[in-house]
Amino acid sequence: MKSDQDPQFDSLLPAARLSRRGFVTTLAAAGFALAVQPVQAQSVIRTDAEGLDTGEARIAVDGGELPVYFARPAGRDKMPVILVVQEIFGVHEYIRDVCRRLAREGYLAIAPELFFRQGDPTAIDNVAEILQAIVAKVPDAQVMADLDACAAWAADKGGDATRLGITGFCWGGRITWLYAAHNPALKAGVAWY
Repeated sequence: MKSDQDPQFDSLLPAARLSRRGFVTTLAAAGFALAVQPVQAQSVIRTDAEGLDTGEARIAVDGGELPVYFARPAGRDKMPVILVVQEIFGVHEYIRDVCRRLAREGYLAIAPELFFRQGDPTAIDNVAEILQAIVAKVPDAQVMADLDACAAWAADKGGDATRLGITGFCWGGRITWLYAAHNPALKAGVAWY
């Protein structure tokens, strides 16, 4: 858009014109960046752990010990197992709460900290930096092996790994679909955003 009336107006326009496709792509990227920000609610929902066995454990995997958060109904065995896969922000309170909610429904829920080899995403404020410094360095094959180890651990801890499901949020949603293709014994998979 050039102005024939005021030459100084032209100096205010961008040198490169943004196409409609470029505008929509930029808008979608900005919307995605806003959507994946950690939830900043004033009140955090926290499911009560009464009647549940909750805690943290470590599972031996290639390259170290995988930290996991788990929740299960207290005093029960042979529960179906649900793997809960985090967003790019790691296993934070919301992910732990999802595990407790699933435990209230009778499941052994496990949330593995799948970035433990690459770093702590909670120590980084910038989403782009988390993606570059941590997420981009996590091989899919490593994640699949870690999830297999979680399922085996669950079977040793009273879970029924023949009734295995997975759910994941954002990055974890992608992992949900990859794991569904990887593990033919999987009974259910639900991806969120």
